[in-house]
Amino acid sequence: MQYISTRGGMQPQSFSETLLEGLAPDGGLAIPETLSQVGAETLESWRGLTYPELAAEVLALFATDIPREDLDRMTAAAYADFPDDVVPLRSIGDGITLVGLSEGPTLAFKDMAMQFLGQVLEYVLEKQDRVLNIIGATSGDTGSAAEYALRGKDRISVIMLSPQGRMSPFQRAQMYTLQDANVRNIAVSGVFDDCQNLVKKLSGDLDFKRAQNLGAVNSINLGRIAAQSVYYFWAWLRVTDAVEPQFRRGFEVSFTVPSGNFGNILSGFFAKGMGVPIRRLVLAANENNVLDEFFRTGVYRPRSAADTHATSSPSMDISKASNLERFIFDLVGRDASGVADAWKSLDTDGFFDFTAEQPRFEDEFGIVSGTSTHADRLATIRSVYEDAQQIIDPHTADGVHVARSFVEQDVPMLVLETAKPEKFAETITEAIGVDLEFSPEVRLMMDAPQHVTEMADDEAALRAYIVEHALR
Repeated sequence: MQYISTRGGMQPQSFSETLLEGLAPDGGLAIPETLSQVGAETLESWRGLTYPELAAEVLALFATDIPREDLDRMTAAAYADFPDDVVPLRSIGDGITLVGLSEGPTLAFKDMAMQFLGQVLEYVLEKQDRVLNIIGATSGDTGSAAEYALRGKDRISVIMLSPQGRMSPFQRAQMYTLQDANVRNIAVSGVFDDCQNLVKKLSGDLDFKRAQNLGAVNSINLGRIAAQSVYYFWAWLRVTDAVEPQFRRGFEVSFTVPSGNFGNILSGFFAKGMGVPIRRLVLAANENNVLDEFFRTGVYRPRSAADTHATSSPSMDISKASNLERFIFDLVGRDASGVADAWKSLDTDGFFDFTAEQPRFEDEFGIVSGTSTHADRLATIRSVYEDAQQIIDPHTADGVHVARSFVEQDVPMLVLETAKPEKFAETITEAIGVDLEFSPEVRLMMDAPQHVTEMADDEAALRAYIVEHALR
C-alpha cells in the first residue's frame, strides 16, 4: 500500500516514509492510494486470533514495506502490558455494548494506537539511523498516551502542547509529573485549536521541519489511524462470535464514536471501506458540535477560540477537526482540487458548504451524528450506573447518549469507550455521588511535582524553544 496527499502534492510514499512525515509536504494529510480489501473468508479466518495477532494481520495491509515478522514482534510488544482481554466488550442493556479501549497505561483509548506507534517509530528510526522530535497538541489524552509510549526512547524527543486550564486534574498530573529527559510539556494560553494551529504552522514550514527533524503523533499521523482501525475488526469478530456461522457473512453492526478531531471515527471509516460490515458510524459531539452541524447540514463552520466551550468532556473541546480533510477527500471523489477549493472557502469565508452532498453522508458513507450536553452526560452516567452497575467517563457518556437515538432492532450498537472514569472523578461524583477510589500509585502521581512550561500562543517563542531543545 502506498500513500498520497489529500492535496495532491506528494509522490506516493511507503508506510514508513509517511510515518515520519506526519503532515504531508504540501500541507495535506496522507491517505492510502487504495484501501486493501478484506473478504468474508479472511475475516472468518481471523476469528481465533489474539488482539496482538489480529493487529499484525490488519497492520500488515497498511505497512507493506515492513517485514511481517517485525510487525508480529512489535504488536506483541505494544500490547504486552495490557490485560489478557485487551479489548473487552460489555453490554449495558438497551441494545448497546461498550467496546473497552482504556486498558492501557494511561487509561484512555489513545493507548491502543500509541503503544504500537512507539514501537514502529523506534523501529523505523533505527533502520534509517535518524532521530525525530515529536511536536504534538493534545486536548487531554493524546499527550499522556504519546509520552508514556515514547518516554525514555533514545532517538525520539516529545514536545507536547496543551491548553492551559482546559484538562482535568488527572490528565494534567499524568503528563506534567513525568521526569523523563526526552519529554517536555508546554501549556499554551488558549484552547486546543490554538495548540493544533501551532503544530500545523511549524509542520508546514518544510525547511524548519527538516532542519529540526520534526514529526507528529496526533491523529494527523496515518500510523495512528491504521492502528485504531484494528479494534473495529476485533469488535465485529467478538460480537459475531454469538451469531450462527451461516449468518455471519455480512452481519452488520453500528458504532458510535465520541469525536473531537475526527480521527477515531475515521479509523472506523477505513475499516468499513476495507470490508468490516458496518451499517452506521454515529458521531457523538459535545457542546463543541461543529462536526455534528456539518453532518446534519453539510456546512462546516469552525468556531473561534473564544467560542470553543470548556466542557466536562474536555478531550472533545475541539472546533477544527484535522481529520475531516481525509473524509472530504473521499467526498469529492478523491480529487485534490476539490479539497483545495473547500479549504480556500474555509480560509476566505470561514466555512465551506457541502449542502448538496449532505444526503450522501448517511446513504453512501453511513455516517450520522448527534450532540450531547453536560446535563445529558450526567443523566447518562447516572442511568448506566443504576441500570447496568457500570461507571462510564463523560466522553463515553456522550457516546451512549447519542447512540440511544440510533439503536435499531437486530443491529448491535457498539459504543467506543474513551477513558476510565477515574480520569474525570469530579464529574462522576457530580453525576452519581460516588467518590472514586484512587490506587496508591495514582495518589502518588496526583501529589507529585509537576513540570510544565507556560507559553503564550506565540509561534516565534515555540520555534525558539524547539531550536533549543531538539535532538539532532
